[in-house]
Amino acid sequence: MDDVADAVGVSRATVSNAYNRPDQLSAHLREEVLRAAKKIGYAGPNPTARSLATSRTGAIAVLLDTNLSTAFSDPALSVTLDALSTVVDPEGHALLLLPGDGESGGPRAERILTAQADIAVAYSLADGAPALNAVRDRGLPLVVIDQPHIRGSARIGVADRAGAAAAARHLLTLGHRRIGIFSAQCLSAPRGGELSAAEAGNSRFHDNRERMAGYLETLAEAGVPVTDVPIWEASGLSVESALPSAFGLLDRHPRPTALLCMSDLLALAAISAARQLGLSVPGDLSVVGFDDVPPARWSEPPLTTVRQDLAAKGRAAGELVLGLLRGDKTPAPSEVPAELVVRDSTARV
Repeated sequence: MDDVADAVGVSRATVSNAYNRPDQLSAHLREEVLRAAKKIGYAGPNPTARSLATSRTGAIAVLLDTNLSTAFSDPALSVTLDALSTVVDPEGHALLLLPGDGESGGPRAERILTAQADIAVAYSLADGAPALNAVRDRGLPLVVIDQPHIRGSARIGVADRAGAAAAARHLLTLGHRRIGIFSAQCLSAPRGGELSAAEAGNSRFHDNRERMAGYLETLAEAGVPVTDVPIWEASGLSVESALPSAFGLLDRHPRPTALLCMSDLLALAAISAARQLGLSVPGDLSVVGFDDVPPARWSEPPLTTVRQDLAAKGRAAGELVLGLLRGDKTPAPSEVPAELVVRDSTARV
């Protein structure tokens, strides 16, 4: 920096401003500084040295519950994180993705302890994930997207129970009574297969429990016994990994006339399984998803689903991150609403 300052005839602070506070310089002077720096071979302030001086890395650790290949195939995650990044990027923050280990419902605890980050964002982690204890032990600020519910944490979620209840009411209004539930992964052992209502209610994921409660309570109020509602857990989050459970659910006798699916990807897996079994959707089987990710609108038929504003949720998470990094007081948890969107995958029985 001293060499660049001498070459241009300015102070070291002016060179620093050219990189860190460009609005403090005229465009002409900044261009002159950068030209001299390039000629000398100076690439700008060393980020490691800067982090030592400021005690900030500029990184936001995003804690995922799955491996990256599974996470990247989840359009709900993609939309949410894209919206989050649009909020934090202009402030100089980047996302550091920490994948889950597939067993504990989050990243390994030791990975959290060594991650260079200023704040953690937990994206839909299981209750009791060891990674959360590591976040606490490090004293990192924490923002939770969806789950788990941690007292005193900044959290943005969705009205899961209300959305699930709306989906169940829709099928009941269409005359369906043989209704099955296709559950997201509960971290049960073994993974995948049929679950009792009690087992499903013990899922390690809060949103699973809330959606299950919304479904079952609404069906029970309409006189559908809980014992008559088949529940199958998917062995994974992708369409491919969910197919075996979808076939199992549709192989029951009598076969359900409608399915309540805890995500759009599970609903798409159910539609694929139905098609392979020679069933028509919605002629033989009505299917309702949850999330309203872009593929839901493009599916054949277009998917009836419960919409949550994923982009708004991501932006809200980004604002929570910036607020905590500024030292703001942790706000009360908040939720985006859930809204039923009726398309062509459901019909009267």
